[in-house]
Amino acid sequence: MKLLRVGPVGQERPAVLDDAGNLRDIGEPDIDGAFLASGGVARVREALERGDLPVIDVEGLRVGAPIARPGKIVCIGLNYSDHAAESGLEAPAEPVVFMKAPNTMIGPYDEVLVPRGSVKTDWEVELAVIIGQKARYLDGKEEALGVIAGYAVANDVSEREFQLERGGQWDKGKSCETFNPLGPWLVTADEVGDPQNLPLRLWVNGERRQDGDTKNMIFDVAEIVRYLSQFMVLEPGDVINTGTPAGVAMGMPGQPYLRAGDVIELEIEGLGRQRQTVGQA
Repeated sequence: MKLLRVGPVGQERPAVLDDAGNLRDIGEPDIDGAFLASGGVARVREALERGDLPVIDVEGLRVGAPIARPGKIVCIGLNYSDHAAESGLEAPAEPVVFMKAPNTMIGPYDEVLVPRGSVKTDWEVELAVIIGQKARYLDGKEEALGVIAGYAVANDVSEREFQLERGGQWDKGKSCETFNPLGPWLVTADEVGDPQNLPLRLWVNGERRQDGDTKNMIFDVAEIVRYLSQFMVLEPGDVINTGTPAGVAMGMPGQPYLRAGDVIELEIEGLGRQRQTVGQA
């Protein structure tokens, strides 16, 4: 199933996309951690099969992030060997973990803002994992995959000077407003199948910049979830950004960082497509 949230900022209502491409009103509480943990996905599936959900008129409707504000956004850095190489760094022996502020999350078509004082705002197409059950000290791959509610497209927007040249942790180059577009859908884990077989691509102003595949992750999705659960409790609704392939501005000749007026488009096969126009904070 493909779950999403539509409507103005702060007034989104939950919906599901049916097999015919119609948007249907779920009529449930918002898609958040409580919804995922309490069997909300199964209830929606049953209601959809019964034909109980009314069609929503999509004309003019904004698409928001597919889940309400998460408790945390956990990110994995340098998780593709080609991206580590273009960053001038060795592939890590263990996952590189950092956090993004939860309020960075916006809809897949919302405006991305270049922060004030920024000269190195960058793009990163990533597979996002949405946690569906509380998870701590997971033992293995099957247990780790079992706590995943679904997957989505994420743009892990980054300010490289803030991240790497201003001292301290990476977080301040990752947590600027609008720096985590998510969606358009939360695609349930059963529909996605193998998360290590998903092509992902990104364009800036119509020019392809990233073209990778999740099969090339250094640490796969199951290992990322298992690993994180050894250091923190993962809660329903938490988001994990799993890393980006090569092709970011930081690793390109001339480093063509984002400027106001640029257009970013990105997609992951089966998970949908995003499009953002860049503005100035």
